[in-house]
Amino acid sequence: MARLVLALETSCDETSAAVLRDGTDILSNIISSQIDVHKKFGGVVPEVASRKHLEMINGVVQEALDQAGVDFSMLSAVAVTYGPGLVGALLVGVAAAKAIAFALDIPLLGVNHLEGHLYANFLVEPELDFPLLCLVVSGGHTDLVVMSGHGSYRVVGRTRDDAAGEAFDKVARTLELGYPGGPLIDKLAPEGNETAVPLPRAYLEEGSLDFSFSGLKSAVINYRHRSRLRGEAVNRADLAASFQRAVVDVLVDKTVKAAGRFGAGTVLLAGGVAANRCLRETLAGECNNRGIRLVTPPPVLCTDNAAMIACAAYYKFLRGDFAPLTLNAVPGLKLGEERY
Repeated sequence: MARLVLALETSCDETSAAVLRDGTDILSNIISSQIDVHKKFGGVVPEVASRKHLEMINGVVQEALDQAGVDFSMLSAVAVTYGPGLVGALLVGVAAAKAIAFALDIPLLGVNHLEGHLYANFLVEPELDFPLLCLVVSGGHTDLVVMSGHGSYRVVGRTRDDAAGEAFDKVARTLELGYPGGPLIDKLAPEGNETAVPLPRAYLEEGSLDFSFSGLKSAVINYRHRSRLRGEAVNRADLAASFQRAVVDVLVDKTVKAAGRFGAGTVLLAGGVAANRCLRETLAGECNNRGIRLVTPPPVLCTDNAAMIACAAYYKFLRGDFAPLTLNAVPGLKLGEERY
């Protein structure tokens, strides 16, 4: 008998609901984005995001069910992101999922948002051999994770300051490109010369797998400021390309080193920045040179979506790892930590 899981994702500024059959068969994946709402503010406004989730959640859930051709009575379980993320936004999804689980008397599955990003890769390749080395790059996180089995994670590297996606957004703002910054820099960079502006790469102490992008971000801001003081024109494409290359160089270098150090024959790429073309192409080349298999989700599964949450939840369902109806939002939830 097929297992149908309805999942909800409301950790930031996308209201998403999805229905998956047996963990990897996507019957629907509805995403309602708030980008246009937050664009005028230059970033996500938490209270505005929460209110938009409240407006959209019921309609998005119904659309996911309709597109999947199922109704509530056919569901085996309901899953929801309960952290990390914006607390008000998370609460909307958690409350909705708990209500559905209670009304239908079906299991409730609480999923870590970062865990969901990792499992986006299983929607592409359901059969992957452990251990896996995962690079998670998003607006709030830049982590290297060793995955030794389903539900078993070890963070071996993380950012010490700005996440990669956060640095992209801040640099895009400095270049007056708009919001969100990552896709705009990715679009502009191919028009520029990535060696035109010398920018630092923070590799940190020898052997470290941690990241740091604050200094790089400051270097871009200072370069722009000095150019203005001198009355010199700044080629935004050159600066965008040079910045992107500096980020990608460090991400790729540490990822392939970590894969070798922990004996991972497969690398997974996950998170919103995983949609960046330069990162995907450079990492693919380096993995190919070293005989490492690389798995990357399509761009629609890199950004926040409920299909990845449903996939992660399915493996929790098989383990009987159910959440109680007292489940609450945990905005600072760590990967591998369960706080029911």
